[in-house]
Amino acid sequence: MEKKKSKIKLVAIISILIVIVGIIMIVVKGFNFDLKYQDSKRIILSIGQTFDNKDIKEITDEVFGNQPVMIQKVEVFEDAVSITSRDITDEQKADLINKINEKYGTDTQQEDIELSTIAHTRGRDIIKPYIVPFIIATVIIAVYMMIRYYRLNSIKVLAKTIGIVIYTQVMLFSIIAITRIPIGRLTIPMVLTVYILTLFACASGFENKLKAKKLEENKSKK
Repeated sequence: MEKKKSKIKLVAIISILIVIVGIIMIVVKGFNFDLKYQDSKRIILSIGQTFDNKDIKEITDEVFGNQPVMIQKVEVFEDAVSITSRDITDEQKADLINKINEKYGTDTQQEDIELSTIAHTRGRDIIKPYIVPFIIATVIIAVYMMIRYYRLNSIKVLAKTIGIVIYTQVMLFSIIAITRIPIGRLTIPMVLTVYILTLFACASGFENKLKAKKLEENKSKK
């Protein structure tokens, strides 16, 4: 019993430290957003023929080096390419156009191509569409928990469920901030996965307590 308490205490201390470090990282450095959501620059080049992204990737590797780059096919016939990076200098632009011309036999002029500036997407704008459904789902599940486990004290069940859900999400975003996992298209699936697993864990814990309570009540009746 004493060992179990010590383990619980150790886990609690580690969890608190993770949250504290995560908050510090968010305040000091913020989250690490995927290139799609960062301040960036974009150039669109018409190739006029089908192409493989891997061939464009070879060219961008030569031009940008280790600089993150996002490549997308555009236009109806996918015969143009959109290249996005955190920054594209005039020199990189010229080099990129020259290499594309050389590779595909095009005659694109540098002065005809403009760089587009893409503004940073705020984190709250990414999660905004999910807030209301998330709250509605949580309320419905919490009410179900209160009814299902009323013998364990509905108010305590409600408080514990909501508290654990909030705590695990705070932990998740703290870990994301510490490890610098990019905020992007996989973030919401990660949040939902942790959310569902948390609810299953809560339900499993309440179910075990309810069984233990019923067993204790049956014993007392005998």
